[in-house]
Amino acid sequence: MKDSFVEKRYSRTHHAGRRNFLIQTAVGGSGLILGLYLPQIARADASFVPEMNAWIVIKPDDTVIIRMARTEMGQGTLTGLAQLVAEELDCDWSKVTTERVSPQDNLKRKNAWGQMLTVGSFGIRFSQDVVRRAGAAARLMLLQAAAQEWKVPLSELSVANSLITHTGSGRQISYGKLADAAAKVTPPDSKGLILKKPEEWKLIGKSVKRIDTFDKLDGSKTYAVDVKLPGMLNAILIASPIFGAKLLKIDATLASSMPGVKKIAVIGDHAFTVIADTWWHAKAASEKVIPSWDEGDLHLKSSSTIAAYLRTGLTTKTGLFSFRDEGNAISAIAGSVKQVEATYSAPFLAHATMEPMNCTAMVTTDRAEIWVPTQDPEGALLATSRTSGIAIEKCIVHRFDPGGGFGRRGRVSDYVVYAVQIAQQMPGIPIKMIWTREEDMTHGQYRPISMCKMTAGLDANNRLIGMHVRLSGQSIYAWRNPNENLVGFKDNSQVQGWQGDPKSDQQLVYQVPNLLIEYAMRNTHVPVGTWRGVNIPQNAFYMETFIEEIARAAAQDSLEFRRSITRLPKQLAILNLAAEKAGWGKPLPKGVFRGIAQFMSYAAYSAAVVELSLNKKSGEVKVHRVVLAVDCGYAVNPGQIAAQVEGSIVYGLSAVMWGECTVERGRIKQTNFDNYRVLRLAEMPKVETYIAPTGGSVWGGIGEPTIAVVAPAVVNALSLATGKFIRDLPIKNQVMT
Repeated sequence: MKDSFVEKRYSRTHHAGRRNFLIQTAVGGSGLILGLYLPQIARADASFVPEMNAWIVIKPDDTVIIRMARTEMGQGTLTGLAQLVAEELDCDWSKVTTERVSPQDNLKRKNAWGQMLTVGSFGIRFSQDVVRRAGAAARLMLLQAAAQEWKVPLSELSVANSLITHTGSGRQISYGKLADAAAKVTPPDSKGLILKKPEEWKLIGKSVKRIDTFDKLDGSKTYAVDVKLPGMLNAILIASPIFGAKLLKIDATLASSMPGVKKIAVIGDHAFTVIADTWWHAKAASEKVIPSWDEGDLHLKSSSTIAAYLRTGLTTKTGLFSFRDEGNAISAIAGSVKQVEATYSAPFLAHATMEPMNCTAMVTTDRAEIWVPTQDPEGALLATSRTSGIAIEKCIVHRFDPGGGFGRRGRVSDYVVYAVQIAQQMPGIPIKMIWTREEDMTHGQYRPISMCKMTAGLDANNRLIGMHVRLSGQSIYAWRNPNENLVGFKDNSQVQGWQGDPKSDQQLVYQVPNLLIEYAMRNTHVPVGTWRGVNIPQNAFYMETFIEEIARAAAQDSLEFRRSITRLPKQLAILNLAAEKAGWGKPLPKGVFRGIAQFMSYAAYSAAVVELSLNKKSGEVKVHRVVLAVDCGYAVNPGQIAAQVEGSIVYGLSAVMWGECTVERGRIKQTNFDNYRVLRLAEMPKVETYIAPTGGSVWGGIGEPTIAVVAPAVVNALSLATGKFIRDLPIKNQVMT
């Protein structure tokens, strides 16, 4: 990429367009399906259209269909991966389209497309090498086919925009005309392929338009929630209002005679369903069902009891996981000239996807089929098989692009399990289960709650000489593995972003001579899962707010103090870029304050500067401007990166300002967007995104690392407006007047 950074600015809020399109059906007629040759991948059977593997289909009219395993849910992965393939293939971008890979096809083809799960910013960074090699392999095979047809050396051929040219004679031939011949060429060994160097890229690094927007713009796109099948019935699921409470019985006397009702049944130990001709009939009838729950003492659980439990982890002497113990932090802090101490907390958060959890299922004696929005197609297939008891080879998953995911539809397929269980009540009939917004909000897999006590020591020259971090909170791993013995278990994911290993993609960016980081596992009855960024947003808030408090105690400028202890050169460059573009140190309008934060995660380096004001009469906080700089290694599509940053800022501001799920009588109290507030159109700040890709061997993430710096930058700016630090999120709970 020629530019040292790519700038994209927005001063208004844009509606997020629908993020994908319906895939085409199987390719008909002659053509070529090309793919990366890997020794462990089985060749397709002879009944399939001519192919050498899985990734690329070239039709006679030069249309290039690129098959994708990863999920597109608005983050631009589909377009980005297609750019990577097309770059190495040297095809005509205007003739590129894509289609999804099904998990059952991946199973039949012996994992030809690799892992399909899309979480943790996997999309491009963990697929880039294999898809680029698929494009390079296809290009070489097409060139070899042309050389054979013309009986000329390969070295005399050149290619561009799906057209191969013989330099000596000027003859040309298109990819489409070579497709069948190229299918007979022996696939090259992927390890021997030489990929293009960044300076040779023509498509990678360009802000090309998304290729998945047309049906979103005209409203023709079908999501899983829109599925209609012949003879389909509809279902609502009502689960226990308290996590872990069992369903003893239901009284369906009134509900069973209501219009459209087909069946009312208990589902598992914790829920019941109403199946009806329409979803609204099912919902109306469900309100007349009288359930009896065995709550035990779970109704005694509340946010206050959970908080008290977490606080024990801040002082306990036993059951600790010592994550990093370098030097002697306790001794260094005790002998320091000045000590700084603070305790922070972050609440449970819901994913709040626009499309609530839903799944359509049909189960017979020897076949199970689902229509589902998922980030984990293979997990959905496995859940279908295990729940139905039908062999996985006889299960089918129809993938739909999720109407939002943020981690809720990845790794955990609880909604698939429920849908299959419901379908088993009426075999052979497709039944669409849709959760109400209230069910969706109160039966999520929430971002883990946690607390963090941090202590630091400064010497006589106000230099940081020691830091002690004690994190107490819930473990996602423990929730997902309830039967595993976790005594002494070291859950590295909970201390995400604080690693010291230089090979890690989640490093603590600061150099602290004496450092102790400990984790005390404190699990609750509330289910937890991977919310956008997993544990990065909480840990970034704790670390970056505390670093700000240390800088103030040292009477140093926020930026200068960070510069003095930042140990990663790439992170320092991004910090400086954000500060420069934000005009750090320059005068601001009266009543406007700046805050800064930085963090490294998912192999990307991020920094943000926030400008905000506070209405001291009403307590309203107004964020005016966010300047965010990022180094993600390689910027495949800078325009889409800027859009992802904007999405991260919306999500991050919603969380820091208002986001929380509280527990009352064992239940999640927040049930809809009236009491789970999100950022509104008029509240969207001006966003400036600066992308400074440094390349190398690292391909970083975007959607998750850039959310990390939002909350601490806001809190750090707000501390200047109020004269005090907010240590417990969200901001709405703090007295600002």
